[in-house]
Amino acid sequence: MGKFATALALTLLVLTILLGAQGFTQTASAEQTPAQPAPAAQQPAAQQPDTTQEPADEESMRRKAKPIDYKKWTFSVGAGANVDSGTTKTWVRGGGVVGEAGVARNANKYLGLRADFLYANLPLRDSTQQLAQATGATSYALDFTLDPIINIPVTKLWGGYFLIGPGFYHRSGSLKGSTAVPGSACNGFWTWWGVCSNGSIPLSGSFVNSSVNQFGYNFGGGVTRKMPSGVEIYAEYRFTHGSHNGITTDVRPITIGLRWGR
Repeated sequence: MGKFATALALTLLVLTILLGAQGFTQTASAEQTPAQPAPAAQQPAAQQPDTTQEPADEESMRRKAKPIDYKKWTFSVGAGANVDSGTTKTWVRGGGVVGEAGVARNANKYLGLRADFLYANLPLRDSTQQLAQATGATSYALDFTLDPIINIPVTKLWGGYFLIGPGFYHRSGSLKGSTAVPGSACNGFWTWWGVCSNGSIPLSGSFVNSSVNQFGYNFGGGVTRKMPSGVEIYAEYRFTHGSHNGITTDVRPITIGLRWGR
């Protein structure tokens, strides 16, 4: 019995030790907390650009608009007198009143395109009225021209320009109290007047009125002087020539006027 009791006690002691070791192992496993991963280091917030100040490089890249140093549109108006020339000089005395108005579209400070309307009074000479057997007369020309214009700025105050181009010319007139006989031979005046038909004055009374349309050319130039207000005073000389069926009209206007732009 003693041996059996001793063996039983040893067996219980071994079982107790084994069960205690297993319990300790399970308790340690239950109580052990798995290690948490270290939180990722927080990245510093991106630096916000300073909106109160524009970057210098962007300012340098920005193209600055080039200032326009000329007027896109130029307007002019002037008056003066006509100088005799060509065949017209034979029948018309000089000094007739001239008036003109123009507008130019400028591509830059040097080149533009100018359109002009010109009125020129063409008073007939006394000798011409005698050939027409008239007591009085009126005669004038209307010119329409379209010219390229070359502007030449010399200084801030002084400048010049040249122009040349085609034109359309309408000459008209009327005789008063003419006693010319219809059907009689034409002289040089009737030919220039534009009513001579087959070498004789028309049989109808329409010969006292004249209307001639002609195409031709013109050229000229002028000098400008800028005033403190920005308006320019100009002096201009033009040569205009129209022709149709051998009949010519020549007007040489000398005008003084004003030019301004926008």
